[in-house]
Amino acid sequence: MLPLNENLSTMTLSGIRRFTSLAAQTPGCISLALGEPDFPTPEPIQAAAKAALEENLTHYAPNRGLPELCREISRYETGLGYDCTPNQVIVTAGATEALYVALMGVVNPGDEVIVPTPAYPLYRSILTAAGAVMVSMPTREDGFQLTKERLSACITEKTRAILLNSPNNPTGAVYTRESLEAVASLVSGKPIWVVWDGVYNQLSEGNVPEPASFPELREQLLLCRSFSKPYAMTGWRLGYLMGPEQAMERLLLLHAALVAAMPTFLQKAAVTALHTDVSDMVESYTRRRAYVCQRLDEMGLSYPKPEGAFYIYPEIASFGLSDEEFCTRLIQEAGVALVPGICFEDKGHVRISCCCSQTALETGLDRLEAFLKAL
Repeated sequence: MLPLNENLSTMTLSGIRRFTSLAAQTPGCISLALGEPDFPTPEPIQAAAKAALEENLTHYAPNRGLPELCREISRYETGLGYDCTPNQVIVTAGATEALYVALMGVVNPGDEVIVPTPAYPLYRSILTAAGAVMVSMPTREDGFQLTKERLSACITEKTRAILLNSPNNPTGAVYTRESLEAVASLVSGKPIWVVWDGVYNQLSEGNVPEPASFPELREQLLLCRSFSKPYAMTGWRLGYLMGPEQAMERLLLLHAALVAAMPTFLQKAAVTALHTDVSDMVESYTRRRAYVCQRLDEMGLSYPKPEGAFYIYPEIASFGLSDEEFCTRLIQEAGVALVPGICFEDKGHVRISCCCSQTALETGLDRLEAFLKAL
Protein backbone atom coordinates (compact mmCIF):
# COMPACT_ATOMS: atom_id res chain seq x y z
CA MET A 1 0.00 0.00 0.00
CA LEU A 2 1.21 3.49 -0.80
CA PRO A 3 1.96 5.86 2.13
CA LEU A 4 -0.95 7.48 3.95
CA ASN A 5 -1.20 10.25 6.52
CA GLU A 6 0.70 8.97 9.58
CA ASN A 7 -2.07 10.05 11.93
CA LEU A 8 -4.38 7.45 10.38
CA SER A 9 -2.22 4.67 11.78
CA THR A 10 -3.36 5.46 15.31
CA MET A 11 -7.04 6.00 14.53
CA THR A 12 -9.61 3.25 15.13
CA LEU A 13 -13.29 2.76 14.42
CA SER A 14 -15.67 3.68 17.23
CA GLY A 15 -16.02 0.90 19.79
CA ILE A 16 -19.72 1.78 19.95
CA ARG A 17 -20.16 0.64 16.36
CA ARG A 18 -18.20 -2.52 17.09
CA PHE A 19 -20.67 -3.57 19.77
CA THR A 20 -23.76 -2.54 17.80
CA SER A 21 -22.38 -4.57 14.90
CA LEU A 22 -21.89 -7.60 17.16
CA ALA A 23 -25.46 -7.17 18.37
CA ALA A 24 -26.76 -7.04 14.80
CA GLN A 25 -25.01 -10.35 14.07
CA THR A 26 -26.62 -12.00 17.12
CA PRO A 27 -30.14 -13.31 16.42
CA GLY A 28 -32.75 -11.93 18.81
CA CYS A 29 -30.34 -9.53 20.49
CA ILE A 30 -31.87 -6.37 21.97
CA SER A 31 -29.66 -3.35 21.48
CA LEU A 32 -29.54 -0.78 24.25
CA ALA A 33 -26.29 0.49 22.78
CA LEU A 34 -26.81 3.05 20.04
CA GLY A 35 -27.69 6.64 20.94
CA GLU A 36 -30.13 7.23 18.10
CA PRO A 37 -33.74 8.36 18.68
CA ASP A 38 -36.23 5.61 17.86
CA PHE A 39 -38.89 8.18 16.91
CA PRO A 40 -39.57 9.19 13.30
CA THR A 41 -38.64 12.73 12.29
CA PRO A 42 -41.70 14.88 13.16
CA GLU A 43 -44.14 15.22 10.26
CA PRO A 44 -43.91 19.05 9.94
CA ILE A 45 -40.14 18.73 9.36
CA GLN A 46 -40.62 16.01 6.76
CA ALA A 47 -43.32 18.07 5.07
CA ALA A 48 -41.04 21.11 4.89
CA ALA A 49 -38.33 19.07 3.15
CA LYS A 50 -40.83 17.64 0.67
CA ALA A 51 -42.22 21.10 -0.06
CA ALA A 52 -38.71 22.44 -0.65
CA LEU A 53 -38.03 19.62 -3.12
CA GLU A 54 -41.29 20.34 -4.93
CA GLU A 55 -40.16 23.96 -5.20
CA ASN A 56 -36.91 22.69 -6.76
CA LEU A 57 -34.76 24.07 -3.95
CA THR A 58 -31.93 21.73 -4.89
CA HIS A 59 -29.20 24.15 -5.90
CA TYR A 60 -26.16 25.27 -3.90
CA ALA A 61 -26.81 27.21 -0.73
CA PRO A 62 -24.39 29.86 0.58
CA ASN A 63 -21.36 28.33 2.31
CA ARG A 64 -22.44 29.67 5.67
CA GLY A 65 -25.98 28.39 5.30
CA LEU A 66 -29.34 29.73 4.19
CA PRO A 67 -29.73 33.27 5.58
CA GLU A 68 -33.20 32.32 6.84
CA LEU A 69 -31.81 29.39 8.82
CA CYS A 70 -28.87 31.39 10.18
CA ARG A 71 -31.33 34.02 11.41
CA GLU A 72 -33.52 31.40 13.07
CA ILE A 73 -30.53 29.75 14.76
CA SER A 74 -29.38 33.16 16.00
CA ARG A 75 -32.87 33.87 17.33
CA TYR A 76 -33.01 30.47 19.04
CA GLU A 77 -29.60 30.83 20.69
CA THR A 78 -30.34 34.40 21.77
CA GLY A 79 -33.40 32.99 23.52
CA LEU A 80 -31.10 30.64 25.41
CA GLY A 81 -28.92 33.53 26.56
CA TYR A 82 -26.28 33.63 23.80
CA ASP A 83 -26.70 37.12 22.34
CA CYS A 84 -25.47 36.51 18.79
CA THR A 85 -25.95 37.43 15.14
CA PRO A 86 -26.46 35.31 11.98
CA ASN A 87 -22.86 36.09 10.99
CA GLN A 88 -21.75 33.96 13.93
CA VAL A 89 -23.43 30.85 12.52
CA ILE A 90 -22.15 28.13 10.17
CA VAL A 91 -24.59 25.36 9.20
CA THR A 92 -22.68 22.07 9.23
CA ALA A 93 -22.96 18.37 8.43
CA GLY A 94 -24.16 17.52 11.92
CA ALA A 95 -22.36 18.31 15.13
CA THR A 96 -19.61 15.98 13.90
CA GLU A 97 -18.48 18.48 11.29
CA ALA A 98 -19.05 21.37 13.68
CA LEU A 99 -16.66 19.74 16.15
CA TYR A 100 -14.20 18.91 13.39
CA VAL A 101 -14.12 22.48 12.07
CA ALA A 102 -13.90 23.93 15.57
CA LEU A 103 -11.02 21.71 16.69
CA MET A 104 -9.11 21.58 13.39
CA GLY A 105 -9.47 25.33 13.19
CA VAL A 106 -7.94 26.18 16.57
CA VAL A 107 -5.20 23.60 17.18
CA ASN A 108 -1.81 22.99 15.59
CA PRO A 109 0.20 19.77 15.76
CA GLY A 110 1.44 19.24 19.30
CA ASP A 111 -1.16 21.48 20.92
CA GLU A 112 -3.08 20.06 23.87
CA VAL A 113 -6.84 19.84 24.31
CA ILE A 114 -8.27 18.99 27.73
CA VAL A 115 -11.17 16.54 27.59
CA PRO A 116 -13.05 15.52 30.76
CA THR A 117 -13.58 11.76 30.76
CA PRO A 118 -15.57 9.63 30.23
CA ALA A 119 -16.01 11.20 26.81
CA TYR A 120 -17.47 10.55 23.36
CA PRO A 121 -14.88 8.66 21.24
CA LEU A 122 -15.17 11.07 18.30
CA TYR A 123 -13.14 13.63 20.23
CA ARG A 124 -9.96 11.57 20.23
CA SER A 125 -10.39 10.75 16.53
CA ILE A 126 -10.61 14.41 15.54
CA LEU A 127 -7.67 15.42 17.72
CA THR A 128 -5.58 12.56 16.34
CA ALA A 129 -6.35 13.69 12.79
CA ALA A 130 -5.28 17.20 13.78
CA GLY A 131 -2.01 15.97 15.29
CA ALA A 132 -3.05 17.40 18.65
CA VAL A 133 -2.70 15.79 22.07
CA MET A 134 -5.82 14.83 24.01
CA VAL A 135 -5.30 15.39 27.73
CA SER A 136 -7.81 13.21 29.58
CA MET A 137 -9.18 14.65 32.79
CA PRO A 138 -11.03 11.97 34.83
CA THR A 139 -14.20 13.21 36.52
CA ARG A 140 -15.54 10.10 38.26
CA GLU A 141 -14.06 10.98 41.67
CA ASP A 142 -15.66 14.43 41.43
CA GLY A 143 -19.16 13.13 40.73
CA PHE A 144 -18.61 13.62 36.99
CA GLN A 145 -18.31 17.37 37.52
CA LEU A 146 -15.44 19.80 36.91
CA THR A 147 -13.22 21.17 39.66
CA LYS A 148 -10.81 24.06 39.59
CA GLU A 149 -8.07 21.96 41.19
CA ARG A 150 -8.20 19.11 38.69
CA LEU A 151 -8.59 21.39 35.70
CA SER A 152 -5.74 23.63 36.80
CA ALA A 153 -3.45 20.60 37.03
CA CYS A 154 -4.14 19.82 33.36
CA ILE A 155 -3.46 23.28 31.92
CA THR A 156 -0.01 23.86 30.43
CA GLU A 157 1.58 26.31 28.01
CA LYS A 158 0.49 23.96 25.20
CA THR A 159 -3.21 23.98 26.16
CA ARG A 160 -5.27 25.44 23.31
CA ALA A 161 -8.77 24.27 24.13
CA ILE A 162 -11.05 22.61 26.64
CA LEU A 163 -13.72 20.39 25.10
CA LEU A 164 -16.88 20.07 27.18
CA ASN A 165 -20.07 18.03 26.67
CA SER A 166 -23.21 18.61 28.74
CA PRO A 167 -25.62 16.87 29.07
CA ASN A 168 -22.91 14.29 28.91
CA ASN A 169 -22.50 11.23 26.76
CA PRO A 170 -22.16 8.62 28.30
CA THR A 171 -23.07 9.61 31.88
CA GLY A 172 -26.16 11.78 31.39
CA ALA A 173 -24.62 14.23 33.86
CA VAL A 174 -25.20 17.97 33.47
CA TYR A 175 -22.38 20.31 34.47
CA THR A 176 -23.40 22.61 37.27
CA ARG A 177 -22.86 26.35 37.18
CA GLU A 178 -20.09 25.79 39.74
CA SER A 179 -18.33 23.50 37.27
CA LEU A 180 -18.50 26.16 34.56
CA GLU A 181 -17.36 28.83 36.99
CA ALA A 182 -14.25 26.73 37.55
CA VAL A 183 -13.61 26.77 33.80
CA ALA A 184 -14.25 30.51 33.48
CA SER A 185 -11.97 31.38 36.39
CA LEU A 186 -9.06 29.50 34.83
CA VAL A 187 -9.30 30.28 31.11
CA SER A 188 -11.00 33.67 30.82
CA GLY A 189 -8.75 36.05 28.94
CA LYS A 190 -6.18 33.36 28.16
CA PRO A 191 -5.41 31.88 24.70
CA ILE A 192 -7.57 28.84 25.43
CA TRP A 193 -10.78 28.05 23.54
CA VAL A 194 -13.84 26.52 25.17
CA VAL A 195 -15.41 24.10 22.69
CA TRP A 196 -18.92 23.24 23.83
CA ASP A 197 -20.62 20.09 22.54
CA GLY A 198 -24.23 20.91 23.35
CA VAL A 199 -26.06 18.36 21.20
CA TYR A 200 -28.30 17.17 24.05
CA ASN A 201 -29.27 20.61 25.38
CA GLN A 202 -33.00 20.07 24.77
CA LEU A 203 -32.99 16.59 26.30
CA SER A 204 -32.65 17.52 29.95
CA GLU A 205 -34.84 17.62 33.03
CA GLY A 206 -34.21 21.32 33.57
CA ASN A 207 -32.15 24.22 32.33
CA VAL A 208 -28.63 23.28 31.27
CA PRO A 209 -25.99 25.79 32.45
CA GLU A 210 -23.89 26.80 29.45
CA PRO A 211 -20.67 28.81 29.02
CA ALA A 212 -22.51 31.32 26.82
CA SER A 213 -24.03 32.65 30.06
CA PHE A 214 -20.54 33.81 31.11
CA PRO A 215 -19.84 37.11 29.28
CA GLU A 216 -16.12 36.75 29.98
CA LEU A 217 -16.04 33.57 27.84
CA ARG A 218 -17.95 34.84 24.80
CA GLU A 219 -14.82 35.60 22.76
CA GLN A 220 -13.37 32.17 23.55
CA LEU A 221 -16.46 30.03 22.99
CA LEU A 222 -17.12 27.73 20.04
CA LEU A 223 -20.60 26.22 20.33
CA CYS A 224 -21.56 23.01 18.51
CA ARG A 225 -25.16 21.83 18.19
CA SER A 226 -27.08 19.23 16.22
CA PHE A 227 -30.60 18.72 14.92
CA SER A 228 -30.08 14.94 15.19
CA LYS A 229 -30.94 14.19 18.80
CA PRO A 230 -33.66 16.68 19.78
CA TYR A 231 -35.60 16.41 16.49
CA ALA A 232 -34.95 12.72 15.63
CA MET A 233 -33.01 13.78 12.52
CA THR A 234 -29.84 11.68 12.81
CA GLY A 235 -29.84 10.69 9.13
CA TRP A 236 -30.34 14.26 7.96
CA ARG A 237 -26.82 15.22 9.10
CA LEU A 238 -27.54 18.80 10.13
CA GLY A 239 -25.92 20.86 12.84
CA TYR A 240 -24.25 24.19 13.35
CA LEU A 241 -21.21 25.90 14.77
CA MET A 242 -21.20 29.31 16.46
CA GLY A 243 -18.47 31.56 17.79
CA PRO A 244 -16.93 35.03 17.73
CA GLU A 245 -17.58 36.67 14.36
CA GLN A 246 -13.93 37.24 13.51
CA ALA A 247 -13.02 33.62 14.18
CA MET A 248 -16.06 32.35 12.30
CA GLU A 249 -14.95 34.13 9.15
CA ARG A 250 -11.78 32.01 9.20
CA LEU A 251 -13.51 28.78 10.22
CA LEU A 252 -15.95 29.30 7.35
CA LEU A 253 -13.03 28.73 4.97
CA LEU A 254 -12.41 25.30 6.47
CA HIS A 255 -16.11 24.40 6.33
CA ALA A 256 -16.31 25.54 2.69
CA ALA A 257 -13.28 23.42 1.79
CA LEU A 258 -14.82 20.35 3.47
CA VAL A 259 -18.46 20.35 2.34
CA ALA A 260 -19.05 23.65 0.47
CA ALA A 261 -22.59 23.93 1.87
CA MET A 262 -25.38 21.80 3.26
CA PRO A 263 -28.28 20.83 0.96
CA THR A 264 -30.77 23.65 0.53
CA PHE A 265 -33.94 21.58 0.98
CA LEU A 266 -32.62 20.11 4.23
CA GLN A 267 -31.90 23.57 5.57
CA LYS A 268 -35.46 24.66 4.80
CA ALA A 269 -36.64 21.72 6.91
CA ALA A 270 -34.28 22.78 9.70
CA VAL A 271 -36.03 26.16 9.86
CA THR A 272 -39.27 24.29 10.56
CA ALA A 273 -37.53 22.07 13.12
CA LEU A 274 -36.65 25.08 15.25
CA HIS A 275 -40.38 25.81 15.54
CA THR A 276 -41.49 22.20 16.11
CA ASP A 277 -42.71 21.03 19.50
CA VAL A 278 -40.75 17.92 20.54
CA SER A 279 -41.86 17.89 24.17
CA ASP A 280 -43.53 14.46 23.76
CA MET A 281 -40.19 12.92 22.79
CA VAL A 282 -38.39 14.64 25.65
CA GLU A 283 -40.99 13.44 28.14
CA SER A 284 -40.68 9.90 26.79
CA TYR A 285 -36.91 9.93 27.33
CA THR A 286 -37.45 11.25 30.85
CA ARG A 287 -39.86 8.41 31.64
CA ARG A 288 -37.50 5.84 30.15
CA ARG A 289 -34.53 7.15 32.14
CA ALA A 290 -36.60 6.95 35.32
CA TYR A 291 -37.63 3.40 34.51
CA VAL A 292 -34.05 2.29 33.86
CA CYS A 293 -32.89 3.91 37.09
CA GLN A 294 -35.65 2.11 39.01
CA ARG A 295 -34.62 -1.23 37.54
CA LEU A 296 -30.92 -0.63 38.23
CA ASP A 297 -31.76 0.28 41.83
CA GLU A 298 -33.59 -3.03 42.14
CA MET A 299 -30.52 -4.82 40.76
CA GLY A 300 -28.29 -3.07 43.29
CA LEU A 301 -26.22 -1.23 40.67
CA SER A 302 -24.82 2.24 41.33
CA TYR A 303 -24.76 4.99 38.70
CA PRO A 304 -24.52 8.77 38.44
CA LYS A 305 -28.01 10.26 38.39
CA PRO A 306 -28.74 11.15 34.75
CA GLU A 307 -30.15 14.65 34.29
CA GLY A 308 -30.15 14.74 30.50
CA ALA A 309 -29.50 12.97 27.20
CA PHE A 310 -30.82 9.40 27.03
CA TYR A 311 -28.07 7.42 28.76
CA ILE A 312 -27.48 5.77 32.12
CA TYR A 313 -23.97 4.74 33.15
CA PRO A 314 -23.98 1.98 35.81
CA GLU A 315 -20.87 0.61 37.49
CA ILE A 316 -20.16 -3.11 36.94
CA ALA A 317 -16.58 -3.42 38.27
CA SER A 318 -17.70 -5.52 41.26
CA PHE A 319 -18.59 -8.46 39.01
CA GLY A 320 -14.94 -9.25 38.33
CA LEU A 321 -15.09 -8.70 34.57
CA SER A 322 -13.60 -5.94 32.49
CA ASP A 323 -16.32 -3.76 31.03
CA GLU A 324 -15.43 -5.01 27.54
CA GLU A 325 -15.67 -8.67 28.59
CA PHE A 326 -18.90 -7.90 30.43
CA CYS A 327 -20.53 -6.43 27.30
CA THR A 328 -19.26 -9.18 25.02
CA ARG A 329 -20.61 -11.91 27.28
CA LEU A 330 -23.86 -10.03 27.78
CA ILE A 331 -24.48 -10.10 24.03
CA GLN A 332 -23.42 -13.73 23.60
CA GLU A 333 -25.10 -15.19 26.69
CA ALA A 334 -28.11 -12.92 27.30
CA GLY A 335 -28.81 -11.24 23.98
CA VAL A 336 -28.49 -7.64 25.20
CA ALA A 337 -26.07 -5.03 23.84
CA LEU A 338 -24.61 -2.25 25.97
CA VAL A 339 -21.46 -0.18 25.42
CA PRO A 340 -18.39 -0.69 27.65
CA GLY A 341 -16.79 2.23 29.44
CA ILE A 342 -13.50 1.65 27.63
CA CYS A 343 -15.15 3.17 24.54
CA PHE A 344 -15.37 6.43 26.48
CA GLU A 345 -11.82 6.50 27.90
CA ASP A 346 -13.10 4.93 31.13
CA LYS A 347 -13.47 1.52 32.76
CA GLY A 348 -15.68 -0.37 35.19
CA HIS A 349 -18.89 1.07 33.72
CA VAL A 350 -21.28 0.36 30.85
CA ARG A 351 -23.60 2.70 28.98
CA ILE A 352 -27.31 1.94 28.61
CA SER A 353 -29.23 3.84 25.92
CA CYS A 354 -32.97 4.51 26.25
CA CYS A 355 -33.46 4.83 22.49
CA CYS A 356 -35.86 1.93 22.07
CA SER A 357 -39.45 0.99 22.78
CA GLN A 358 -40.62 0.46 26.35
CA THR A 359 -41.14 -3.23 25.56
CA ALA A 360 -37.57 -3.62 24.30
CA LEU A 361 -36.29 -1.71 27.32
CA GLU A 362 -38.18 -3.95 29.74
CA THR A 363 -37.07 -7.15 28.01
CA GLY A 364 -33.48 -5.98 27.75
CA LEU A 365 -33.32 -5.11 31.45
CA ASP A 366 -34.96 -8.42 32.36
CA ARG A 367 -32.18 -10.17 30.47
CA LEU A 368 -29.52 -8.00 32.11
CA GLU A 369 -30.89 -8.85 35.55
CA ALA A 370 -30.88 -12.58 34.79
CA PHE A 371 -27.31 -12.32 33.46
CA LEU A 372 -26.12 -10.60 36.65
CA LYS A 373 -27.75 -13.23 38.83
CA ALA A 374 -25.97 -15.96 36.87
CA LEU A 375 -22.49 -14.45 37.26
